[in-house]
Amino acid sequence: MEIKRNNKYGLTGYPLGHSMSPVIHRELFKISGVDATYDLVESAPEKLGEAFESILCGMRGFNVTIPHKIDIIKYLDELSPRAELFGAVNTVDVREDKAVGHNTDCAGFLSALQMADIELKGDVLLLGCGGVARMIAFEAIIADASLTIAVREADLPVAEKLKQEIADKLGRECEIILLGEAKGGYDLVVNGTPVGMYPNVDACPVSEEVIKSSKAVFDVIYNPQETVFIKYAKQAGVKCSGGLSMLVWQAAVAQEIWNGVKFSNDDIAKVIEITQRELDKNE
Repeated sequence: MEIKRNNKYGLTGYPLGHSMSPVIHRELFKISGVDATYDLVESAPEKLGEAFESILCGMRGFNVTIPHKIDIIKYLDELSPRAELFGAVNTVDVREDKAVGHNTDCAGFLSALQMADIELKGDVLLLGCGGVARMIAFEAIIADASLTIAVREADLPVAEKLKQEIADKLGRECEIILLGEAKGGYDLVVNGTPVGMYPNVDACPVSEEVIKSSKAVFDVIYNPQETVFIKYAKQAGVKCSGGLSMLVWQAAVAQEIWNGVKFSNDDIAKVIEITQRELDKNE
């Protein structure tokens, strides 16, 4: 299949709703001086192949979100090492002769931690085991952290499967506990659950004590920007970061792959501010 290069980029998923991706990517294009467009390509699961052939492979690159992060793989020619490890793709780089799948979710997570001066090391408590939490679990093990995954009772089978996958792929062990069993004193607590996300903004996945007794916390949720989880941390003077920086960084890393550009913390801070204003408008 011959692929023509152009300046079109986009996001595919279903449903897409009020995605922040166009706002974020357009601002990043402005900063890097890349003349490009970024559009939403909503595609139902049974239409993904058709969308790939007719629209997506004609773009210079595109992002992938729920529910296509795994299904898109069968249409790609190659995967990056991280995409291979996670078995999920969120960024596709379309070259002249091939489409290459990448995963920038965790690169975004690691960059967001660095921006907040938070280290991924020591005793790490990860809340949740689905979606991005699964990838964060791998990154924690790769960083040589001692990982505990806390989940609801209903999610224990999924967590055990993840534990086995980590052992098989990385040769390392992690501990599985129930959310209510978490006692605190961790170097880092990461909320990888949707608990506390808009509109259920009064919820928190663990007790206030767990948060306040830890050295740092990170919440993957970006709406609201300040969850109860983050509020507890701020009140206790615990180093913390919300998910909006991760969202912007994973987009920035995608653009680095597509166009070889680089972004500074100041660049990302500007885009975070603009994105937050857009989120506020949509509430």
